[in-house]
Amino acid sequence: MDNKVDCDIRQSLDKISSKMRRDYSESLRELNLYVGQDNLLSRLWSGDGITQMQLCDHLKCEPPTVTNMVRSLEQNGFIYRKKDTQDARVMRIYLTDKGKDLEEPVSFKWKQQQNKLLHSISTEERLILRDLMLRLEKNLF
Repeated sequence: MDNKVDCDIRQSLDKISSKMRRDYSESLRELNLYVGQDNLLSRLWSGDGITQMQLCDHLKCEPPTVTNMVRSLEQNGFIYRKKDTQDARVMRIYLTDKGKDLEEPVSFKWKQQQNKLLHSISTEERLILRDLMLRLEKNLF
């Protein structure tokens, strides 16, 4: 394939990714969250009481990154840590009511971003796009 086309695709993906991240980041700031913290909370919304190592595995992040996210979310009153009842060396992470209440607004903001991105794309085009994106992802991972 023509090198110009390849370059255009890469540049377009870069622009889209950067703009989506910037817009979503600004949107999350309204909720006192940063990008990434929403993914951590999302994991807890599907079942809290997990360890930081489980969060590391889920988020594919290094422990210091998760530690910083947990600390920030705890300081903002969205989560709390509690020692495991069977192993006092293990800390489990739970949602506070304030953290539980974020699920709906975060989901709404994500849907707004998604709708903005895809509003002019037909259902058939979305299916093709999804398949192409999955192939691109597979190429990288």
